[in-house]
Amino acid sequence: MATSFPVQIMTPEGAAYEGTAEMVSTRTLVGSIGIRANHEPLMAMLDPTELRIYESETEIKRFAQGDGFLQMAENSLLMLVEEAIPVEELDVADLTAKQEEAQGRLDAAEDGSAAQERAERDVRRWTRYLEIANS
Repeated sequence: MATSFPVQIMTPEGAAYEGTAEMVSTRTLVGSIGIRANHEPLMAMLDPTELRIYESETEIKRFAQGDGFLQMAENSLLMLVEEAIPVEELDVADLTAKQEEAQGRLDAAEDGSAAQERAERDVRRWTRYLEIANS
């Protein structure tokens, strides 16, 4: 029997998930990570990816996760993310439109500008969300 631990996923709009999990799988800026109960304390910056919360061997919650931060401390996981959209709520047409709009902003942005940096982040996020929606 696997040991579970408390997990809280927060967005600017509020809690996207609060419960317990046997494992959480996500992606940091340096690579993929799986977190189980009693993991060493950890703080990390998160990259857009498919977030998987394994409540049990057969119950897996899947989200399209935006940029953010992760903290594992005292056997409790807290993630602060730009957004966490349940995979079943992803709309391919909407994501495609957002990706195209972000690509247009990127193409028009001045090199080295804050607008270019934001547009690059948005293109990366919407591209990743489309991959998740189509998988």
